[in-house]
Amino acid sequence: MMARKTSRAPEDPATVQIATWNVNSIKSRLDLVLRWLAEAKPDVVCLQEIKCVDEAFPRAAIEDAGYHVAVHGQKTYNGVAILSRSPIEDATPRLPGDDGDDHARFIEAVVSTPSGSVRVAGIYLPNGNPAPGPKYDYKLAWMKRLQAYAADRLALEEPLVIAGDYNVIPAAQDAKRPDAWVEDALFRPDTRAAWRRLLALGLTEAVRACDDSSGLYSFWDYQAGAWQKNDGIRIDHLLLSPQAADRLVSTRIDKHVRAWERPSDHVPVVAEFAFG
Repeated sequence: MMARKTSRAPEDPATVQIATWNVNSIKSRLDLVLRWLAEAKPDVVCLQEIKCVDEAFPRAAIEDAGYHVAVHGQKTYNGVAILSRSPIEDATPRLPGDDGDDHARFIEAVVSTPSGSVRVAGIYLPNGNPAPGPKYDYKLAWMKRLQAYAADRLALEEPLVIAGDYNVIPAAQDAKRPDAWVEDALFRPDTRAAWRRLLALGLTEAVRACDDSSGLYSFWDYQAGAWQKNDGIRIDHLLLSPQAADRLVSTRIDKHVRAWERPSDHVPVVAEFAFG
């Protein structure tokens, strides 16, 4: 078994924390987001399912908490954002490869932290259910576009973190009851094959680089007492270029956030880096 890397105190200035969190509506979860930002003090956060247009994002509250904001929103559904303690540069929405795709599922930016620059992409990969069907075809096509994007960015040979809700259960150990997910779009063979193709490009999955134990989950459904039974799955990931993976110090899953009042069904996943 691989040793779990020891995490630093959140305020350690020598390292950079990059996190991903599907908040399942920023309007409904703003108090929790602000509470977690104050507690965890991440340097960069990729948010998914903000479920609001750009103008409705609570920019002032987030800025008052000490963060710059880049948003790619959509009314009612989807929506992604990047929060950063350092200035955000070259913020770009939309995953290349399909000009007709109007879903707000992707945003990229460069963040120049005191410890070094890093390119961060925040993604909300399609769920794909019911599968098979058009929604699953869209998921697989989106993953193919993501693969092309990653290959293009890897050629730059720079620190890159692709963080988000991938809606992919990579392996059986990433689900409490893997048999229950066999026909689900999150765990179907074609989904996991597309995931492996991403890794084959040279990307490293941050959590599994630090901890190979079972029982690590980032999502618990609201239904059937999943949280109380710890009936979870791990679908929120950070994929790293070699230049980012070489600087990886530790990872953690802030599971306790799921027990807060009116929580998201996802929790933050955090990776710590020593850039510079």
